[in-house]
Amino acid sequence: MFTFMLGLALAALAVMLWMLQRAYQHVPARELKRLARGDDAVAQLLYRPAAYGANLRALLGGGALVVAVAALICMVNAFGTVTGVVLLLLLLGVGSFVFVPADELTHSSLWLAKRAAPAIAWVLERGQPVLGLGTRTGGRLRRVSIHTGLYEKSDVAELLLRQQGQPDSRISTAEIELLLHSLSFGDRTVAEAMVPKRVVKLVAASETVGPILLNELSRSGHSRFPVYDQRRDNIVGVLHLRKLVGSKRTGRVSDLMSRKLTYVHEDFSLLQTLQAFLKTKQHLFFVVNGFEELVGIITIEDVLEQLIGRQIVDEFDHYEDLRAVAAAAAKKDHRAHNEPEATAPSSEA
Repeated sequence: MFTFMLGLALAALAVMLWMLQRAYQHVPARELKRLARGDDAVAQLLYRPAAYGANLRALLGGGALVVAVAALICMVNAFGTVTGVVLLLLLLGVGSFVFVPADELTHSSLWLAKRAAPAIAWVLERGQPVLGLGTRTGGRLRRVSIHTGLYEKSDVAELLLRQQGQPDSRISTAEIELLLHSLSFGDRTVAEAMVPKRVVKLVAASETVGPILLNELSRSGHSRFPVYDQRRDNIVGVLHLRKLVGSKRTGRVSDLMSRKLTYVHEDFSLLQTLQAFLKTKQHLFFVVNGFEELVGIITIEDVLEQLIGRQIVDEFDHYEDLRAVAAAAAKKDHRAHNEPEATAPSSEA
């Protein structure tokens, strides 16, 4: 009878050790450390043994195995081999099913972890040399995993979306959206973010600076304007509206414009373009295609909007989406060009 009671007690101890092992798996040590720094008394208590990492797992997992073997020996001595094994497996199976948490931390496992934490920490502090040697030896024999499971940016994006759906997430939705936009930022090109040439407001270098020009430029929705000389394809400078407003000088546009011009190709990535903006300290680039034709402009605001996923509106912005305006204008021109042909009477009629 004594052997059976001892085996029963050892089986219960094995279940409790396995229960503690699973409980610590459900609460990452990093999270416990973060909560402990915030004066969480329970986290401070649990973090003492959790800080030992692999040694804690070796103690609880190895202890559960050793105690289960001892319980098996007691059961075999009390009831014979077959009956003892079946009885022990039944006890361990029922105990694990009832008490060991499968997918989440339970109240009973948390209660046990809080009560056992001081004793476990005491054993880990004094058994550190032996446990450390055992975990290092086991680490050499264990299969090495060299990959995190994140192969592409889409995997990171999926991870962020899952985090966004977590009820206890401490990362705001705005921050997650910013991270998602930044993941695809390097894959986008200048052609996707530029302001098309047809929408760009050009200013003649010979035009006189005055109230009429200021009013016209301020209503255009832009803050920087390419300046041309004689032909609209002959860009000779950039006029900044802020500089124009703050200047008391009068005369021609050519006297106030900046003559420094910088070009980027429409196939450049937005990451390359952002780096070019930072290196040149310019705020506007002229976009050219493979035939060296001017196809539009791109500003640092256009690039940053693609990075953060929202529009940057300053005091000179007028249109909500300049690219949408260009697309609408192109559709209108297309309809105007095709409708006369479609409605014209047939010459055979």
